[in-house]
Amino acid sequence: MLGYIWQRFYSSCLRFWLKWFLRLITGRCELQRICARCKAGALRTSQIEYSLKSSKSKVLRAALSLKENDLDDHLAQIIREKRIREQKDPTFKVNLRQCLLQISGYNELFEAVEELRKEVFDSENEEHENMLLKLWDLLMPSVKLDSRITKQWGNIGFQGDDPKTDFRGMGMLGLTNLLFFSENYTDAARQVLSHANHPRLGYSYAIVGINLTEMAYSLMKNDALKPHFYNIVPGKPQMQHFHQFYCYLAYEFDKFWLEEEPESIMEFNRYREKFHDKVKGQLQMPEVTLLMTVDQEK
Repeated sequence: MLGYIWQRFYSSCLRFWLKWFLRLITGRCELQRICARCKAGALRTSQIEYSLKSSKSKVLRAALSLKENDLDDHLAQIIREKRIREQKDPTFKVNLRQCLLQISGYNELFEAVEELRKEVFDSENEEHENMLLKLWDLLMPSVKLDSRITKQWGNIGFQGDDPKTDFRGMGMLGLTNLLFFSENYTDAARQVLSHANHPRLGYSYAIVGINLTEMAYSLMKNDALKPHFYNIVPGKPQMQHFHQFYCYLAYEFDKFWLEEEPESIMEFNRYREKFHDKVKGQLQMPEVTLLMTVDQEK
């Protein structure tokens, strides 16, 4: 209760006067001070984001929902609004622009991820079908499918004879993630599949993969992925960066599962949450970069 009261007092009153005092003695606004003391990455961009969100200025708050095409015009508005003399702080504009590009880029990327998630797998869509068949060929290069609808799909972890039913929750985002992992890290994907087919510690490779897509999606929706993206992408994050994070989850979950040695697949939900909590903890670290590193010894 005391913490809540203090937070309300700080945000509604004390913070304003503290900012005013620091500007008086430094000659710089809060945005300038953040850019000057923080190196590029999550710490700087997150503090800029908080400063903009907490501002009483409509111009500054509007910077949180910019489109890339409007960025430069709005940046000029901020400089005028805060009466910043660019000649006295020549790096400020460049640094703030980078932060705004990361912030707007994250928002635009989530919109693209959401759109792909809402795209339903369509058996009549040739592109969708080709992606699914390519996934099989990458994971099972020496085995040919008997037909499009077959129990063989169970060999790579789908539940039924037709994989399209398994994509209902995550749509084409689930298939795109699985295919990206198999295309870009083929050996690692096959290694993970072999672990998934272990007689005692096995799990449904494709179903777990789609579940991990939901995990990545939820983390992004809740803004938990911001520190990771702000650290690894100096500008606007792209869809490939989301897919790369998925690959990290797929590879690391496999190692986590084998190390934990669950008694059966019936314990999946408990270990899934344990892994989820582990990743969320890592994402709270300011310097976090969750990039897939393949163990060459395996």
